[in-house]
Amino acid sequence: EYDGERNSEGERHGRGKARLPNGDTYDGEYERGFRSGQGTYRFQNGACYIGKYLQNKKHGQGIFFYPDGSKYEGDWVNDQRHGYGVYTYANGDTYTGEWFNHNRHGQGTYVYKDTGAIYVGGWVNGNQEGEAELIYLNHRFKGKFLNGNPVGRGKYVFDIGCEQHGEYIQSEQDKGEVEEEEEPSLLVAPKWKASEITKLTLWTPHGENPPSP
Repeated sequence: EYDGERNSEGERHGRGKARLPNGDTYDGEYERGFRSGQGTYRFQNGACYIGKYLQNKKHGQGIFFYPDGSKYEGDWVNDQRHGYGVYTYANGDTYTGEWFNHNRHGQGTYVYKDTGAIYVGGWVNGNQEGEAELIYLNHRFKGKFLNGNPVGRGKYVFDIGCEQHGEYIQSEQDKGEVEEEEEPSLLVAPKWKASEITKLTLWTPHGENPPSP
């Protein structure tokens, strides 16, 4: 069903309201038969998009409310989260930063609601990767991440005015600890191996000489 303006060729053009065969509804602007311009699209499953369209695709600025209570507000390109945007997750976590092809990708800040921890740094295809800082209530970690885990050299900076330098090592799992029924886990969290404690220094993950002890 369609109720709205049409052009001389009879195509939907201008403002209009439509109910789609699957029960979704659209209320907004059309151009030559396509959803184009500003509109509100409500899905049968309770999701809702309010924002810009171009030829039936979400394109430009828009807010998407997901059925689980999460929402994304930001840039869209060709129906994908792409550009810059803020995602608020169902558990209250938030990500603010760059998106590429629907994934967190580039530089971004992720705030964990439960712990108050904040990850500031690189992302690749949705995963924490690259140089970053993980900020806790009274200390912070500076280093590199790969697949969401810290990797290689880094340091913990404590608010009391000292630092602990070291590196994250991918630990080999002790075969003796695995119970018979359990599947041995392939991905074990990397272990922190501390090397020295110093007063505060300027240090970045890419290879300046570490301070002498």
